[in-house]
Amino acid sequence: MHKILIANRGEIALRVLRACRELAISVAAVFTEPDRFARHAAEADESYLVSSYLAADEIVAIAREAGADAVHPGYGFLAENADFARSCQAAGLVWIGPCPDAIEQMGSKTQARRVAEAAGVPIVPGTTEPLLDPLVAVAFGDRVGWPIAIKAAAGGGGRGFAVAEGPGLVEEAMERARREGERYFASGEIYLEKYLPRPRHIEVQLLADKHGAAIHLGERECSIQRRHQKLIEECPSVAIDAATRHAMGEAAVQLARAVGYDSAGTVEFLFSEGKFFFLEMNTRIQVEHTITEAVYGVDLVKEQIQIAAGARLRPELAERAIRGWAIECRINAEDPAADFRPDPGQVALYRRPAGPGVRVDDAAPDTSWKIPEQYDSLIAKVVAWGEDRHEAIARMVRALREMRVDGVATTIPFHLKALAHPDFVAGNLSTHFVGTALSTAELKQLAAPQREPVETPVPLEFRTFEVEVGPRRFSVRVADAAAKARRSGARPAGKRPASSSASSQGSDGTLTAPMHATVQRVLVEAGQAVESGQIVVVLEAMKMETEIACPHAGVVSELAVAAGQTVEGGSLLAVIKA
Repeated sequence: MHKILIANRGEIALRVLRACRELAISVAAVFTEPDRFARHAAEADESYLVSSYLAADEIVAIAREAGADAVHPGYGFLAENADFARSCQAAGLVWIGPCPDAIEQMGSKTQARRVAEAAGVPIVPGTTEPLLDPLVAVAFGDRVGWPIAIKAAAGGGGRGFAVAEGPGLVEEAMERARREGERYFASGEIYLEKYLPRPRHIEVQLLADKHGAAIHLGERECSIQRRHQKLIEECPSVAIDAATRHAMGEAAVQLARAVGYDSAGTVEFLFSEGKFFFLEMNTRIQVEHTITEAVYGVDLVKEQIQIAAGARLRPELAERAIRGWAIECRINAEDPAADFRPDPGQVALYRRPAGPGVRVDDAAPDTSWKIPEQYDSLIAKVVAWGEDRHEAIARMVRALREMRVDGVATTIPFHLKALAHPDFVAGNLSTHFVGTALSTAELKQLAAPQREPVETPVPLEFRTFEVEVGPRRFSVRVADAAAKARRSGARPAGKRPASSSASSQGSDGTLTAPMHATVQRVLVEAGQAVESGQIVVVLEAMKMETEIACPHAGVVSELAVAAGQTVEGGSLLAVIKA
């Protein structure tokens, strides 16, 4: 390979770019209008404007125009799209990922469960056929016990996942899972699983080549989640002993061989009461691959690229032993005091932590920048490695205290609170940690630290402009003759508020948007009588839904928005008159 097009953005695009640099491979990047000045586009050898990171045909055409040999999809967007993989291959491009057939088989959770069961891999008790009748779900819940999980067959990352606490809530949960499946994965197919009490979320890292070899590189604990999306991961897990690690690893390898897997990938399990059950397979590089790299000393992205180029797995990889402990904290632009509500906006100051055992994967520039509301809320991944878990936790706490992200709310206060919690320190974890061990009431007490005003950097003597010739982008450095005239002193960026969790409910029944968002659904009509707590509007920002509820019973006297509309923070949504 001489040139790879990276069909992604943000930190994962930079991560792949760095691996390509070490392999002496040129990089072409794509960027959308909101990412016009993004770092991944600026640092690539070539950058091309696309209408969307989901514009598959457009991206393939750009890859051919750029003279790329291969396409790396990163994670998210098109990474697990079998049709996109086939389109790349049909265009003569190497697909840096597993074969499309494996993606397809594992893309449907019902199909994946059938394959796993046939391969002898234990699955969570549930159905392997699409769910159509609510009565089937009720009978299932009565048989295995309530609550039950209702899931989108094509779902993932917490999307298309609903829990029915009892028979009366089945239809609502089915509709939610189906709706999210259709919206995010273009499939409304759903199925059932037994909802396990306080399970751990454990995943196994795979590497498999195109010559039939497959290995695993241990497990990652991913139990600290909100809305079934991960916040803290660690490698290894305190709950997994050597015998269980071997059994889970062999089960993952067995599944990989059953589908002809040939890339980096992850098999996810639920672990409960000493037993593990297959959950799903992620046919791509994972967000949290960093901690496996830290503990096993393997560059998973470089291995993935070399496998795609036809290389065989190096025999010594299978002999890698655990070395120390690693923890990853996802720093998201979210307010944990407001149920992890997204908080996109302008970052006034960003300072990365550093020091022994600390790694930061991000795509932030060194100056002020805006976090776009169109994409995921992830700002950075902070990884801390230590000789043991105690040292890894201590280093992570030190790193988080060093880190500064001024101008938006972040998950840093949550991470500091979670890492100090007795249950976390003791390794007593489950997917219910957030909301039980760390209660909603405790999270509401979290506040972003007050910051003193900071000075903006003095303008440079030279400025860089982005110039586009056709779809291709070039950077042009131009002398700034007016720079010296502006050197009259830096301006303060101002204090960051203690918390950005402005109320979306006025005392007079006025409902306003808590952030820039898209109106996903409007569930009431003007003149309609409503109850206290009834959902009025569902907003979506940064891939997360936020429900806006009635503050009291009354009548909808004014409805100011419609589905599909974009609203700014503070915009009027509705007025509820008591």
